[in-house]
Amino acid sequence: MTFSIPPRFLRRQLLLVALLLTAPFWAQAQADLQKLDAYYQKALKDWNVPGMAIAIVKNDSVVFAKGYGVLDQQKGGAVDVNTVFGIASNTKAYTSAALAILVDEGKLKWDDKVTKYLPWLQLYDPFVTKEVNIKDLLSHRMGYQTFSGDLLWYNTTFSRKEILERAKYLKPTYGFRDGYGYSNLGFIAAGQVIEAISGQSWEQFVQERIIQPLGMTRTFTSANQLKGVANVATPHANPEKENGKPVPTVITAWDNWNPAAGIFTSVLQDAKWLKLQLNRGTYNGKRIFSEASSHMMWTLHNSTPIPAQNSAINPSTHFTGAGLGWMLNDYQGRKIIAHGGGHEGMNSRTVLVPEEKLGIVILTNSMSSIMSPIATYTVDQFLGITNGRDWSQFNLEMAAKNRAAQKAEEAKKPKEKAEKIKNTRNLNAYVGTFHSPMYGDAVVTLQNNKLMLYLPSAPALGGELTFWKQDIFNLNWKNNFALLTPTNVRFLPGPDGTLTELRLDANNPDFHFSELEFTRVK
Repeated sequence: MTFSIPPRFLRRQLLLVALLLTAPFWAQAQADLQKLDAYYQKALKDWNVPGMAIAIVKNDSVVFAKGYGVLDQQKGGAVDVNTVFGIASNTKAYTSAALAILVDEGKLKWDDKVTKYLPWLQLYDPFVTKEVNIKDLLSHRMGYQTFSGDLLWYNTTFSRKEILERAKYLKPTYGFRDGYGYSNLGFIAAGQVIEAISGQSWEQFVQERIIQPLGMTRTFTSANQLKGVANVATPHANPEKENGKPVPTVITAWDNWNPAAGIFTSVLQDAKWLKLQLNRGTYNGKRIFSEASSHMMWTLHNSTPIPAQNSAINPSTHFTGAGLGWMLNDYQGRKIIAHGGGHEGMNSRTVLVPEEKLGIVILTNSMSSIMSPIATYTVDQFLGITNGRDWSQFNLEMAAKNRAAQKAEEAKKPKEKAEKIKNTRNLNAYVGTFHSPMYGDAVVTLQNNKLMLYLPSAPALGGELTFWKQDIFNLNWKNNFALLTPTNVRFLPGPDGTLTELRLDANNPDFHFSELEFTRVK
């Protein structure tokens, strides 16, 4: 059911609808909803976002649901409440809920060691391999830096098991259970645990035990299920990458990361999930997971420090950290249960305020950060903070200041003199196969006097190498994926001067190319 507010709706009509519905909250919230509707429309333009959809659940009812903008910046098509988007890492809460179902059935304990179910798993340290438990997987405290190992699933041919088998080569950056590092690999492992216990794939289990009981008929556990489905949003690359214009890209199916980020749905569908969460595991009288499991997932298992700047911006926030599949903090005296999602070309956000029986889901087909500020503004409105900060404008201004500061810093750096540098090596010196124990091979060939990089583990990656300076080449990616950034290929000489190693250098916020260490195969 949709309760979006037409812009020319008369106030008298709104009051009449409120009286007919006989819901005190509705009468109170109508003006807020109308104000929010206008706010969302303005934010969409200010952030240069092609399309967005929002649903709000309050007191177990969908009090607002509406789509904004277009499905595709070039082809058009209106976004509505049934438009399907990728929710990316908001999937993690579904995976935690799936494990909760197994806990409730006595088939699993939250403190069980992972190797009880995945005996083949090996991590960087024998002690960690032996001790890592289910809660560790779901609360980002395994010792890895944020996004460590994500190149193992990104456009690769590796299965989930193969990804986890290669994780033993990843090096820790903090002590086990002594820090925070956002880990998609932890949730891929959680998906394998579900499969080992249930005998079903993660997709089958989530579909049968969560999605179907909630009646989420337009919710999909893989991008591969979207073929032939109507009203699906097109992802768009970052406008900053494309000269300020959001450019449509394609949805890429990465089934090997589905337990971490594979679900596609609409806001009206996901509102059912919000109701389930706010009702502590019950939906329309159906018990999906227990109240005890709800409390466990919403408990702080891994606290994170609050930077001084964040405290200044949000002085009412006194704690932050990870639950199980959720991120937790306090705000204006309420506990916030939330998570964000970043697919390639689609960003999203889910926010729950249990004490207010309030849930918000925001899905977009852009890589902007519009979701967090408008979610906070929405919470403010429902808390009665009507004269608070304009969070959208505040974040836009902060981003502009950061860009200006970065440009100023770049301007201070001494400029390199433009000079023509010649390569002193014959191109054949770079040709060969270089091997990474974690990632596999990197093959450099010479075709029509051009060096080409091929990555057998990720056939969609690689591309032409153009000379930059001695033993360093620019990699011209053959596919312009939205998450890829300018990358160099650097060849390292051995003691005798011959090139023995290869590295990929990229200032990429999503992937650690430095984790790939290739050595020439003799």
